[in-house]
Amino acid sequence: MEKNLLINNIAEFNHNNNHKTLHPLVSVLDYSKANLRDWGDADTIRFQYGLYSVILKDVQCGDIRYGRHTYDYQAGTLVFFAPGQVAEIQNTKIPYQPMGHGLIFHPDLLIGTSLGRNMSQYKFFNYESHEALHLSDDERQMILDCFAKIEFELKQPIDKHSKKLIVSNIELFLGYCQRFYDRQFITREHVNKGILERFETLMNNYFESDQAQVYGIPSVSYFANALHLSANYFGDLVKRETGITAKDYIQNKTIDVAKNRVFESEKTINEIAFEMGFKYPQHFTRLFKQRVGQTPNEFRSLN
Repeated sequence: MEKNLLINNIAEFNHNNNHKTLHPLVSVLDYSKANLRDWGDADTIRFQYGLYSVILKDVQCGDIRYGRHTYDYQAGTLVFFAPGQVAEIQNTKIPYQPMGHGLIFHPDLLIGTSLGRNMSQYKFFNYESHEALHLSDDERQMILDCFAKIEFELKQPIDKHSKKLIVSNIELFLGYCQRFYDRQFITREHVNKGILERFETLMNNYFESDQAQVYGIPSVSYFANALHLSANYFGDLVKRETGITAKDYIQNKTIDVAKNRVFESEKTINEIAFEMGFKYPQHFTRLFKQRVGQTPNEFRSLN
């Protein structure tokens, strides 16, 4: 049996977690104030988000499945959800007391603000749950301080400054999250290099087989899926480790393979283009010239 919970309304969400609604579009929560979670006989609880939600968990509360992966919450981790996303919890049938803190806000809060215009840069809202942000003690305290500043403003009478100050503090909070994710990428450098090595192997296998002819030029999402990562997390990882985007990395590899084939093969440029996964040879020629500075035929004749 499956239980579906829609998270679309701030007031309703506050009520379900024993919090007073201080603002119709945003709330800061202390989950220790909520009642015991008891999902009854439901095997799976599905959360359908219509709001932005950030959860700082301080206790294990069951395994959450988001996308293709299951993530076992650890104390001191931040998980991000955006409108339109769905998460699942497998019910252990044992009631538990939630612990931790949360920030939840409606997309309408961001209308007409710089944060609304720049929200897409916070790609961690589209990371998968197993790519959560693991905080140090100092970072955790900074997150709680940000929550406290937002909550302080929520407790003030609403005036012409309220929206600007609330949104500015949310933007400050998200900026710290970006910094902490950068730190996490650095501290997991050995893991990231292992992922890059597997990425390189996958690309080699892709072009050495007939996959390119069958499926076309590989995409960022193709390799992200193969490595069991979200496309956004994978793209950020590649950019931080190599200095270029995952798309450029793939195109560079494509051109490197193409240069060898143009130089070594007696096949026509059109045949090589189709082998490389290009639907139209002129697209292959255009990309080759952009990257190499010469057309494939010019490169072949000069070499």
